[in-house]
Amino acid sequence: MITAAQMRAARALLGIDQRQLAEMAGVSLPTIQRMEASDGTVRGVIDTLTKIVEALDAAGIELIGNSAASMGQGRGVRLKSAGGPNGG
Repeated sequence: MITAAQMRAARALLGIDQRQLAEMAGVSLPTIQRMEASDGTVRGVIDTLTKIVEALDAAGIELIGNSAASMGQGRGVRLKSAGGPNGG
């Protein structure tokens, strides 16, 4: 649904901190901290994940899945490959 890296990148694009994201989504700050500290796909209660994704969407963030096309307009970032900066 969303990765920890996507959450951090989304916050960076919005220029907000973890506390602000927690407030926007109606979840606790420790929840955001735990999710962003995880490896790979964020795990948690579906309702909580949905709140975060909806808050980011309302703020103008388009979450792009692996190998999915971006239909939106505007600036953003995307990794060229899941292997990191050296493609490996």
